[in-house]
This record gives sequence, C-alpha cells and structure tokens, in this order.
Amino acid sequence: MKRILAALLVLIMLAAPVFSAPARAEAQEPITLTVFRGDPGDQPAEDNKIYQKIEDEFGVKFEFEFLAGDLDEKLGMMIAGEDYPDLFDGGNSADLIIQNGALINLLDYVSPEKTPRLWAHIEPQLARIIEKDEDGNDVMYIIPNYGLADGEQIVNQVNGPAFFLQKQVLEWGGYPEIHTLNEYFDLIERFLAENPTDENGTPYVGFDILCEDWRHFCLINPVQHLMGRPNDGEVLVDISTDDFYTETFIDKPYAKPYYQKLNEEFHKGLISRDTFVMNYDQYIAALSSGTVLGMFDQTWDFNNATFALQDANMYKNTYVALGLVYDPEYVDGKEIEEHYVNGSLPNLRRGFGISVNCKCPERIVAMWEEMMSDEWQLLFNWGVEGDDYYIEDGRLMMTEEQYANTLNNNWKLHNRAEAFTQSSPKKQGYIMDGPLAGNCWEVANQPEIVFGQMSEYDKEFLSHYGYQKFADFVNPPIELAPYGEAWQIDYTPVDIEHQDFLDIQDKELPELIMCDPAEFDARWDTFVKDITPSATAFGEYMWDAVKAEAAKVLGD
Repeated sequence: MKRILAALLVLIMLAAPVFSAPARAEAQEPITLTVFRGDPGDQPAEDNKIYQKIEDEFGVKFEFEFLAGDLDEKLGMMIAGEDYPDLFDGGNSADLIIQNGALINLLDYVSPEKTPRLWAHIEPQLARIIEKDEDGNDVMYIIPNYGLADGEQIVNQVNGPAFFLQKQVLEWGGYPEIHTLNEYFDLIERFLAENPTDENGTPYVGFDILCEDWRHFCLINPVQHLMGRPNDGEVLVDISTDDFYTETFIDKPYAKPYYQKLNEEFHKGLISRDTFVMNYDQYIAALSSGTVLGMFDQTWDFNNATFALQDANMYKNTYVALGLVYDPEYVDGKEIEEHYVNGSLPNLRRGFGISVNCKCPERIVAMWEEMMSDEWQLLFNWGVEGDDYYIEDGRLMMTEEQYANTLNNNWKLHNRAEAFTQSSPKKQGYIMDGPLAGNCWEVANQPEIVFGQMSEYDKEFLSHYGYQKFADFVNPPIELAPYGEAWQIDYTPVDIEHQDFLDIQDKELPELIMCDPAEFDARWDTFVKDITPSATAFGEYMWDAVKAEAAKVLGD
C-alpha cells in the first residue's frame, strides 16, 4: 500500500507544470549576460540542453569568461578599467571586487517579500552572510554558492583539504591504516622502491606540491591539519579558549617538523624540483597521467584530474583523502586527534555577485528566485527525467550508463550547466518536502549511488577496509566554531602585511625544502626572523577578527 501511495504522489508531482508562468521568455526581451568565473573552466557546448531550457524559459543567454593566468592581476585590470561583467565571481579574491565597489548590494533586491525562496535559503545563516559597510548599513554582495544545506550534514567524501594517496599504493601495501605523517611517507618510499615506474616505464613522482598563486595553500596549509584542526586558512585557532586565541602557525616551532620532513623526502628523490615552478595546468596534467602518488590539496581543486583518470578507467590511480596528523615524536609526545572535516558552513564570498555595470539586476534575481524551485534544482542536479535519471518507489535513481555520464567532462559540457550553476545559489543536502523528500539534491550524495554506482575497483577497494564510502577514512565532522572558518575573514585592513607574509612563504619555503639538510636549522631560523614582523601584524589582526566574528554569531 505504501508503495502504491508513493507512486501516486510521484505521478501527481510529474503531472504538475514543471515551470511557473511568470518567468516565461516570450514575456521578456532576450538578453545576453556577460559572466566572469574566477577559476579555469571550459566553454559549454552550443547545443547544451540545460542552457537551451534557460533561454526558452527566461530569454537569457550567457557569455562566459573563465580565468586564465593570475587571478589578482586579472581582477586588477578589470577594476582599473571598471570593465565588469554582469555576473561576477571573484574566486578567492572576491574581497578585491567588493572593496573596489564592483558589486551591488543584493539586499536591495532580496527580501522575504520579494524573493521568499532565496530568503528562506539564506535565513539560517544571516548572521554570517549579512555584513556592515563602512557607514554601518547592512550589505550582502554575494549569495554563497555552497554550504547552505537542508537537513543533517552529508559527508560521503572529503571535499576539502587532505593528504591524498593513490589507491594502488594502499592496495600494494596490503590496505593499511595510515594516520600519521611518517606512516604516509614511509609507505610511499616503500612503494617507489619496488615500483619506480608505471607499466609504460614512466617514473612515478612520490609527492607533488602546487605553489602557484593562491593555490599555494597546498604548500602552506598542511601544518594546521597536522595539528588536528580543520581549515582556518593561514592561522591556528584554539577553540578551547574563551577568546579563541589565534596565531599564525607557519612561524611556530610546530611547523618546523613538516618542512624538515619534506626536506628529507626531497633529498630522497620523492619530490621533484619541477613541483615548485609548475603552473596549475601542468600540475593537473601530471595528476591526470597517473604518475603522481601523493599530494596535499583540496578535492575540488583537482577534480579535472580525477575525471580524466576515471574516463581512462584508471581507478587505481585515483586518490583517497587521508586525515594525517603529526607523529607524537614531533609534538612532545602528544597524541593529536584528527579533525579535517568541519561542520557545514556557507561558502562566504564565493559565488556570483551582480556588478554595478549590470543593467538588469532585478531580472537576474528574479531568475535565481525561480531557479530555487524544486523543479529547476532537479534539472540542474539530476538532469532530464528519463534521459538522465529515473524515479523508482519515490527514489531518484540512475543506471550505470547515466551515472557514468555525470563523470564525463565532455558529456557535461553538453548536458549540464555547471559554468552557471557552480557559482549560483543552490539547494544542497536533502530534499525536505514533497513526494521526493528524503532524496539528496546532489547525485554524488544519493545513498543508492554512492556505493551502488561505484566502479567495481572502488567497491572492492572499500571492502578491504569494511567501508561504504570514502569519507570513512577520516573522522566525522566536528561542530563548526562560532566564527566559521577564519579563511573567510576579510584581510583587506592588513593587506600589505598579509601579502608580505605570503610572499616570504612562497619564496623561502621551497628553498627550505630544497636546501642542504645540514643547513636546514639555520635556514629555518632565518625564515622565522624574516616572517615574524608580518606574521605578528597579521596574526594579531586575525585574533581580533575571529573574536568579532564569533561575537556576531553568538550575539555577544
């Protein structure tokens, strides 16, 4: 009986009009919106079916520009000429365009009365999302593109930072549990000793370090995680203290063991000199080749390499996210508990803003409002029913072929609207209401798909650990701190000191890793001396800012 009722509810929903009338394209003048994405990307195909539906429904086409080269340099040129697109995603440097007045205040257009769907979406996190401008007015320049999820937190894989290791290395090692820095590098060393090249005779690289531009977090950030904290950017926050004591970590004694370990591994040949000069495209190409065994990164940052490996059926060369901590010998015998996955938080300052040059902000906001409907969110996430997915007993399902399509970059350029939707407001988490309640908005989170549609290699791999998902390799999420994550705080007031802080790291840390081991201690002392002035200024500012953010959320 329950199955019959569920089927009837689904039929009722499917019989309803898919799109509401007010946004029909024939009632509006066709327009083309210029769009800038602060990340590299690929142009959608001309025959993309989702963009065609958007054009049919809203009369809107998009002209995309993706980042090529240095982000800050590109944004600086746009700011100097006030050459702003209609939709503007400033990536990790969104503060630059906000501080220079490039974006409108979305609160002039988003409210409970005007846009009830958008307002309901952001309301649970208003204390974090709404800021004050210099005159004390409420402002919201960007609606977060990720992190505003419904229902309990879903963690099927590590989407953020981790030490990554190819599955074949763990398979070769007998599927060991790897929890510490020494265990990680020891396994890579032993694998390389017996497997110096792949089956084509190409040498393996033990560990790569991406240092280019803002992605230098691959070089800088690991220390905080080895100390047991989730991602706070360039500072370590002691959440056990009432005042959230905050300090830069890169200049502290507990940072030294990590870079000394990298120095040792470099002189053993595990790390190549090329890693410190390679650009992002070269890095992705290296990972895509299957010859890089390990690295520290964030999952989203190398997705294109993962997709390339999957497309080539090289599942053994794809990566597992490991939550490494320091061995006790590095921290006075202390046992550190791993916390790589944080509680869910809005991805502040990441996503589209609407520029001051845009002549139709009301129309964009109205389009976003309509796109927050269940019908559009299903279309963006799951595609067209029958073609891209099917419904069985009230559950969203995919065949093996349909799921394989979602992992194929070329297919997505024809059948998904990621260039637009990745930076737009979106529903995440669980579908909370209606006949599809209990399903997941995102395909990759749907329980039937997480394990059921995995490659046979991945299923077999997980079975050796007794796991059902790759997030089982790390601890569950911890409770989000009141200040959120410190990397989201605006650094503009100490921009000069912060930039000097980063420049010294970018220059001297690679030199430390490559220097003669006999010189390491002296070089480390010089590094600490050089960075202390900017680190002190930046750290003191961040402590005050963390306290202020926590007070705002706590209502103190």
